[in-house]
Amino acid sequence: MGIEIVTLLYCSQGHENPSNHRFCLFCGEALTPPLQNQEGLLGGRYRVLRQLGQGGFGRTYLAEDTNRFQEYCVLKEFDPQVHGTEALSKAEELFQREAGILYRLEHPQIPRFREIFRASVNGGRLFLVQDYVDGDTYLTLLRQRQQQGTCFSEEEVKQLIYHLLPVLAYIHSLGVVHRDISPDNLICRRSDRLPILIDFGGVKRMAATVISQTPGAVMPAQPTLLGKIGYAPTEQMSSGEAYPHSDLYALAMTALVLLTGREPQDLLGADRRQWHSMVRLSPKFTNILERMLSPYPEQRYPTATAVLEAFGAEAVIAAEGALLSTPTPELTSTQTLAVSPATTPAPAGARRSKGGLRLVGISLLLTGLAAGGWLVGDRYLKARTPEPSPTVPAQSEQNNIPPEPEFSAAEKARKEALIQQRQRLGIEESFLVALVNDTFYAKNAIGRPLTREPKDEAYRKEWDEIAQDYLTRLEKISKDARSRLGRYTNADLEKRRNAVNQINVSSRTLNDLTDAQFAYLMPEQPKQGKLSAPMMQVWQAIATEQLTQLKAGKNLARLNFSSGANSQQVEGDLQPGQGKVYLAALEKDQTVQLNLQAKDQSTRLSFYPPTSERSPLLEDTQATEWSGKLQDSGLYEIVVIPNSNQVVDFSLKLEAEAISPPSPTPTTTIPPVEESP
Repeated sequence: MGIEIVTLLYCSQGHENPSNHRFCLFCGEALTPPLQNQEGLLGGRYRVLRQLGQGGFGRTYLAEDTNRFQEYCVLKEFDPQVHGTEALSKAEELFQREAGILYRLEHPQIPRFREIFRASVNGGRLFLVQDYVDGDTYLTLLRQRQQQGTCFSEEEVKQLIYHLLPVLAYIHSLGVVHRDISPDNLICRRSDRLPILIDFGGVKRMAATVISQTPGAVMPAQPTLLGKIGYAPTEQMSSGEAYPHSDLYALAMTALVLLTGREPQDLLGADRRQWHSMVRLSPKFTNILERMLSPYPEQRYPTATAVLEAFGAEAVIAAEGALLSTPTPELTSTQTLAVSPATTPAPAGARRSKGGLRLVGISLLLTGLAAGGWLVGDRYLKARTPEPSPTVPAQSEQNNIPPEPEFSAAEKARKEALIQQRQRLGIEESFLVALVNDTFYAKNAIGRPLTREPKDEAYRKEWDEIAQDYLTRLEKISKDARSRLGRYTNADLEKRRNAVNQINVSSRTLNDLTDAQFAYLMPEQPKQGKLSAPMMQVWQAIATEQLTQLKAGKNLARLNFSSGANSQQVEGDLQPGQGKVYLAALEKDQTVQLNLQAKDQSTRLSFYPPTSERSPLLEDTQATEWSGKLQDSGLYEIVVIPNSNQVVDFSLKLEAEAISPPSPTPTTTIPPVEESP
């Protein structure tokens, strides 16, 4: 198979780092060395080759199974972030219970779970063994195509959906929801080019369950909500609950990403139809994707087979052909099964054959319900419950799940006001949820998502109040900068640096202006240190706005000395959070004196030389004056920012002595030497 052995370290967010690093290059998290290549075998049979990734519940390794002729397999090390013997014991119990569920999944497009074993490493850890799939993820394939200037075609994406819907119908019929469908969790198997569904999220959701069920366990500041922002529907990200139609939403978003090469946050605007302008699709396919992506759970297709029906006979034939073309893996006598398979009958409408699971009809057991949750989202206030068909029972009857409690009239009105304010500001719902959750769970370490139950009414009110407060603050950011909240990337930092340099301003000056406005809008945030991901989005939006203002000359001016003068003085005022920048052309060896007059401690001053290699002469300090001889010629930057929430009047004076020309070297007249007669 020829797999390259590469040693990398991963943080809990999955960022790749070189093996010699102690902290993540991307988020700063402390890194823990993984299992090293070793002569000893884990479980008496598995030889670790390299680490594949890491999440909040342990690491994933590529290994060789020496009992199966060095066949490659995947080891998942279970290392939950819980404290205390009882909590760890409960975690292991749930892990083994979850493994029993995963072991029941016997489908040719799902990697087979082989066994659980305990190895005497890292204090004695549980490992789960899974088949290795030889192929590339769809994210890798997309990146390869983008390098060639293309993306996936409509026909290719439709074939992907046709081949995945029966897989989803199968797992949903067993009461299993994947929860984390995205291009990097789908592998195009090299042998037959069929999509393989990997990384089920059942194990990942156990931390909150462990903590809620274990007395004395240490609760995390924020509950574990499984799903990728943008791919998972909002109700899954807010409540942690997922249903069959949650997977369908993620599948539709995956399809759009493959079609456009754009991130999910770029595809859904305030009207949720922004993607229409990015790709031209057939009307039928467009309508199907629209329904799968509905913000209202009850308006989505309830099951995967319902989506197949919407596509028509072509999809059903393609799906059946895919299933019949791939044999079901068979267990061999060399496997050790630590978890017995559950005695669950095959789903209704399906039969087992040598070719795998074949769909006989389009009707499979429904296991989902319109998703729960309580969030401010539009779906709970504007949703209309469709009348059940005379021949199809309502979803709540099919699943024996009682309807969710209704909000009070006052709470509905409060949430409706939030919806209208958010939409008016053009802020995406997924970003607002992440921003508010970040603050809410830091204040309330309840260790679980909120529900619609009466017991959480006070919490829901507090959540809504935090949301309303943030919306009021974000309204002070310009519309253009605000509209991209949730979609800024590290590439935007570089773009702003290049753009601000074009107007002879440095990125450190732009950062001073951004920090001032950010501190004004978010005074509770730390002045130093790392910001959370949602708060970093706010910082980037403010930086974008500050750049726009600089380019328009709103807070940028030039200090020019009049003919024969050696000083320049300006007066003005600073609005809360808004700084000003002055540029002055000065020369090497000039003696300069800078003086700022303002109310005590009401301003901060920076004085930057024309090259970033030089240290600042002053940097974000409450000092009000500086004097000395300059080392470089060029444009110097003087940045004045307010240190007060009130309007600040100031006067700035710059004096620069003219450079005296060098004194002429005196010439000495040497009298001629007289010759002797």
